[in-house]
Amino acid sequence: MATETVATFESSLDDLGVEMTRTDPAGFDDALAAIIDEPAIGVPLRIDGVSLDGVPVTVDPTPAQLESARTGVTPVGTAVATYGTLAIESSAAGDEPVSLFPERHVAVVREEDVVWGLDEAFTRLDEGFEAGRDSVVFATGASATADMGAMVEGVHGPAAVHVVVIEA
Repeated sequence: MATETVATFESSLDDLGVEMTRTDPAGFDDALAAIIDEPAIGVPLRIDGVSLDGVPVTVDPTPAQLESARTGVTPVGTAVATYGTLAIESSAAGDEPVSLFPERHVAVVREEDVVWGLDEAFTRLDEGFEAGRDSVVFATGASATADMGAMVEGVHGPAAVHVVVIEA
């Protein structure tokens, strides 16, 4: 089922114009280095076996670094395969601003954290809220709005999104 779920996730992302890279922990540094545009900022990934130590990503960025960053790298605790949606958790490290301010968001998710649909996602998220999580941002594709006429990307968030799936 995990293979089918991740394949559906990849198809949903493709429909949204979002690229996806699969890698294992050993190949993570090389995969990420090929994706990011510098300057890059990030938050601790909280995923066993992977970190931002081996790539040119500033962790714990200052407001000035956040403003000038071209790429933001964050972990994603839950992803929804059928919609290509990422649930970006709120954290003291600044996951939300790092995912929203730079023009490119690189989301890192473990393959076992990709669930089929919203019911599974809400069950997982409920467990987190019961454990004290404050909020989650749902992101589906690049930021886009047509509030004032023609469709414009990147106004309320990143203009580009790339997902890295960490395979077991």
